[in-house]
This record gives sequence, structure tokens and C-alpha cells, in this order.
Amino acid sequence: HVLQGPVCTNLGLKPGQRLTVKGKVAPNAKSFVMNLGKDATHVGLHFNPRFDAHGDVNTIVCNSKKVEEWGAEQRETVFPFQKGGTAEITFAVNQNDVTVHLPGHQFTFPNRLGISVFDFFEAQGDFTLQSLSWE
Repeated sequence: HVLQGPVCTNLGLKPGQRLTVKGKVAPNAKSFVMNLGKDATHVGLHFNPRFDAHGDVNTIVCNSKKVEEWGAEQRETVFPFQKGGTAEITFAVNQNDVTVHLPGHQFTFPNRLGISVFDFFEAQGDFTLQSLSWE
């Protein structure tokens, strides 16, 4: 089953702004998801760290989704998360992509849907959200 976490709408994140997410990873975590987009059906960044899920071990899988259509998966091999640990992730919105800042690592994911304002954020899975801040 998918644990439905908090959902934020009307964030109003524009290029040059960033969203910082802090929380706790479950001790027996398999995976968790953060979706950032225009709304629930237009997800510019599907961020999915997998401890052990869908055949991936300690891999971050990113994708985009337009209504029910998924794009091509992008995989990151750096995996700074630990079961039972805390996590801090910052999503920086740029003109053509989103930069994901992790402890000691960062990568970018293209804004494939051409979203001009990121209004929607949700967290799901084996992750407890503790704080959200944006600037």
C-alpha cells in the first residue's frame, strides 16, 4: 500500500526559488516519493529514492508524469539516505530544470513539461515530513 503523505498546493515556486524538505526515513524503508509539479496530474519531478523496490537497490529514480503518461526514468547512483535516518532535500527551480540538492551531492532534472510555476508538492511512502520551507 502507498502511504499518502501531506499534499501542498498553491506553492507558487518560480525559477530562482527553492523548496527545502526535511523529514525522517522509516527504519524499515523500502522507498519514498516526492512529487513536485503544477498539480497532481502534471508532475514535473517525481523523486523516488528506492532502498529496495521495483528491482532497484539504493538508487534514486526520477521521472516526470503528464496526466497518466510517464517519461523516461533518470537514475542517480549517489544515495545519501539511511533507513531510520533524517533527510534534507532542497529542490531549486530553474528556468529549464530543477536542481536537487542532497547531502554532498546535487543533480538536475529537466523541466520536461515546461511548468512555469510549481504549485504542487506531495510526499508519499516511507518518509515522515517534519518541515517544509521555501524561499
